[in-house]
Amino acid sequence: MNYEIFIAKRIIASNKHKNSVSSPIIKISILAIAIGVIVMFFSVATGVGLQKKIKEKISGFNGDIQISNYDSNNSKVTVNPISIHQNFYPDFSEVPNVKKIQPFATKAGIIRTDEEFEGIILKGVDQNYNWSFFNEYLVDGKIPDINEKLTNQVLISEKTSNRLQLKVGDSFHMFFVKDNPNKAPNSRKFIVSGIYNSGFDEFDESYLIGDIKHIQKINKWGVDKVGGFEIFIHDFDDLQETGFEIYSNIDPSLNAYTISEKFPAIFEWLNLFDINIAVIIGIMVLIAGINMITALLVLILERTQMIGILKALGNNNWSIRKIFLYNAAYLIGIGLFWGNLIGIGLLLIQKYFGFITLNPETYYVNQVPIYLNLNYIILINLGTLILCLIMLIIPSYIVSKISPVKAIKFD
Repeated sequence: MNYEIFIAKRIIASNKHKNSVSSPIIKISILAIAIGVIVMFFSVATGVGLQKKIKEKISGFNGDIQISNYDSNNSKVTVNPISIHQNFYPDFSEVPNVKKIQPFATKAGIIRTDEEFEGIILKGVDQNYNWSFFNEYLVDGKIPDINEKLTNQVLISEKTSNRLQLKVGDSFHMFFVKDNPNKAPNSRKFIVSGIYNSGFDEFDESYLIGDIKHIQKINKWGVDKVGGFEIFIHDFDDLQETGFEIYSNIDPSLNAYTISEKFPAIFEWLNLFDINIAVIIGIMVLIAGINMITALLVLILERTQMIGILKALGNNNWSIRKIFLYNAAYLIGIGLFWGNLIGIGLLLIQKYFGFITLNPETYYVNQVPIYLNLNYIILINLGTLILCLIMLIIPSYIVSKISPVKAIKFD
């Protein structure tokens, strides 16, 4: 067995059986490590979780990348249609990161009921639309049955449902203004097939989802005309690169723009989370390191006679310093163990029970989302251990200043 490790184990074992001066300080240091790890876990899990959840919701409504005419950029309403007969549809094989592409069209209108009215946008989709996002947030009813035949079924948000007092199975009229203001608006009767609540009020109160054939008829488009295409990608981290690739592989009359370009304010806000996470981790590691430095100095002071004896027996300074560094690593390990146990436990409780809630009007989610990943758990543990030990190397230099003769006489 390594000599320094053997001595460190003896010190650890002896501290368990005696009421030493360093005992309360060691306990405080272990507690500081544990609390630091818990805070770091929460900052990363909630920060990254919130980023991913909000990005997921924006993508669910808009796709990761949209293709449309130049005059439709960043517009919620389709102005000029494009043909569905494109080289990239239905399979965008030129860009490997593309997962799915689907057509859509939008049309602004007014919902009129017996007692209320509401301005809203009808988002038209076809039978190939991916409903997985809305399935997750469906609170009542079912997804509209959109097929080759025209259907009046629509999906509305719970916010719109409450405001207009509409339930599953209820019907309502929606009016669409014509290009000629002197003519009566187009009217369509829709039936509520399902109600969803994504928690993203900005989109929930703006859209209802229905059959794209209604918009094609109202706008007098052919069945091969759509407002644009939504593209979903495999790896969101490559969003900008994929957007550029898609733009390079479409007709020059069309434009491709990512959701980060369409909603820059939201994504700039999300990027601030990375800075907050880095600052919190830095502060927690610094606090843990300072507490461990204090514990190390007290341990050295308490073992001054032992240091003198070891030096008298011929041990060099670095060998003795390693004994205390091994001891400190053990204490850090205890703190990491309890920090992991409590931190991961609390994160799992939040993930599955959601006891911490948020205001959706501010954060776009109803509860704090949790992102658990083994990689960042390992990195936090290794980073805390390594950085704390590096911070302890310089304080351990005090061992070399201890004189063997004076140390043996020290009381």
